[in-house]
Amino acid sequence: MPQHVVVVEYRPEWPLAYEKEKERIQKILKENCLALWHIGSTSVPGLAAKPVIDILGAVRSLEEVDAVSEAFVQAGYACMGEFGIVGRRYFRKGGEERTHQIHLFCGDDWDSLHRHLAFRDFMRAHEKEREAYGELKKKLAEQHPWDIEAYCDGKDEFVKEMERRALAEYDGAWDRLYLAARRIQYPRKISPLMEAGTVAAALLTEAGHVYAGVCIDTACSMGMCAERNAMAQMISQGESRVAKIAALMPDGRAVMPCGVCREFMMQLGEGAENIEILKDYETGQTVRLKELMPHWWSGA
Repeated sequence: MPQHVVVVEYRPEWPLAYEKEKERIQKILKENCLALWHIGSTSVPGLAAKPVIDILGAVRSLEEVDAVSEAFVQAGYACMGEFGIVGRRYFRKGGEERTHQIHLFCGDDWDSLHRHLAFRDFMRAHEKEREAYGELKKKLAEQHPWDIEAYCDGKDEFVKEMERRALAEYDGAWDRLYLAARRIQYPRKISPLMEAGTVAAALLTEAGHVYAGVCIDTACSMGMCAERNAMAQMISQGESRVAKIAALMPDGRAVMPCGVCREFMMQLGEGAENIEILKDYETGQTVRLKELMPHWWSGA
């Protein structure tokens, strides 16, 4: 049976549907899950869309995804493998009247991941293009209600142009740092007196390089926070100018640096007060180091 093409006006319940499905996916993937994002047209407020919740995910291992394919089947998904895109695991739910789609890639496959995030953010930020895209989709759905290939072909040129523009202006720094930290974040039992990895941090230098580190916890308070570990990696490579830094708790939530890490950053020298610190990844909220250290003791 051919797939029915239906485009409707934006529905505010779509983000809630994503959050519900996100929890289900996280329970299936467990520690293999690095990040999940709501993408596609249903993730863009105000954009008309096919009522399909598209979910992008980054994982540690695609082999581990394959190992839990039966759990996805039990959750109502059809497991489609790569389905035409190398390095992807694609799942869909709802049959021909599709309701959900999942696109999973390895966390280090930035080329595949950032393309989706860039397009989403571009559509969220550009009202004129968003409205034009919505009108185009509604027109094509009316012309080809039972021909998904003709529908996709009809918007292909527009999508490619928007993607080109989206990639040209996409920053993606916080997404890169989030993934860099999550990729190395897992518990390690070093010895009866030492463990590491529950908290991870990643930073971006002014030169554009990313360094990451995990927390190291020891007896006798000789450990190191993840932020200082990341900065030590940076200094070891001859750099000292931090532009942005993010530290993540085990559940992926951003956490503010402790007092020692704030002091360490301030002592990096001129301009350190302007280091941007991730406060909340989901909303993109940040804070400058000088806001956390308003009356620093040194004038050096």
